Amino acid sequence: MGSMKNLVVRVVVLCALLLAPVARAEVVNVYTSANFAPLMLGDGHGIYPDLITHLNRKSPGGLTFRLLFMPRKRLQVKLEEGSLDGLVIGLMPAWLDDPDQKKYLWTAPFASDRFALVSLAAHPVTPEHGAGRGGATVGITTGYVYPGLDEWFFRLHLQRSGGLSDEKNIERLLLGRIDCVIVAESMARYFIRTRQLGATLRVYPMPGPGTERRFLVQRKQAGIYDRLAPAIKQLHADPAWRRTAAAYE
Repeated sequence: MGSMKNLVVRVVVLCALLLAPVARAEVVNVYTSANFAPLMLGDGHGIYPDLITHLNRKSPGGLTFRLLFMPRKRLQVKLEEGSLDGLVIGLMPAWLDDPDQKKYLWTAPFASDRFALVSLAAHPVTPEHGAGRGGATVGITTGYVYPGLDEWFFRLHLQRSGGLSDEKNIERLLLGRIDCVIVAESMARYFIRTRQLGATLRVYPMPGPGTERRFLVQRKQAGIYDRLAPAIKQLHADPAWRRTAAAYE
């Protein structure tokens, strides 16, 4: 009789487990306005997609992340309005006039970079001496912020010429429409390596502080930040992520 009762209890418990709702991970939108290598590649990979995939394997705090593209101006407006329904990947406080990190919550950096000056090998432009002539044009990306470089632009008498993206600016450089380009060094070296342009272009790292890529979290999403931030802080000690990131160096 006792064994029959135990069997009934086990069956009831099993049925309860089978009928119980399955806990679903909380899905968090992660936005970017970047559309260039190595951050975003046309095949669905890149530093940002690969990082999101890596985080989804870890599912920190039961979170699942979904990477979405949003044009830069629209993203900026939604951030300023406080109406963005998610996080932003790949920014740094100085770019959004938040050096004290009071307006937004910021994770630790998951990647570091610096600006670089790219020019044609046949007509080099260097950070120290410019092009050796006045009136040289430097390609910048419209809407981007270049902290600490205003004085440098002025000192070398460089004329800024806005373009749609870093990649488009390098293409303009190759066509001879501008004399040099200011871009992220990681982007320049990846572009040169994958297109075999090492003999055509020269890359000169810019002096001064480097740049960082972090996750921006709105303060209304502090609960998400508390679960995400520790995972980002541990990335540099994660062998799996270090192997993934090394492919883009």
